[in-house]
Amino acid sequence: MWDSQVVPCGSITKEVVDEEDTYDYLPGKRYFICKDYENDGMHFRQPWVMGMQQEVERLKERFHETEKLQECEALKGQVRMLLMRVAELEKRNLPVSN
Repeated sequence: MWDSQVVPCGSITKEVVDEEDTYDYLPGKRYFICKDYENDGMHFRQPWVMGMQQEVERLKERFHETEKLQECEALKGQVRMLLMRVAELEKRNLPVSN
């Protein structure tokens, strides 16, 4: 997965616009590149759109994980409440019913 902050060489990225790669309807293409870019095969340009798409997917995944954690916390609260209720009923020596 592309990290828009760090590249494989360990450096950070920057956003650039390639003015030479233009069309009449598109004023330059945007890329993420290493701030220390060299044409040595270790560095590459990540198209801006692809980088943004991957970032959105990463954020969506984090959002879903957070939703699951919140749901889990709600269930834990319900379990705690039920355990307290069972303990209260046991103290009263009342039979626990289903």
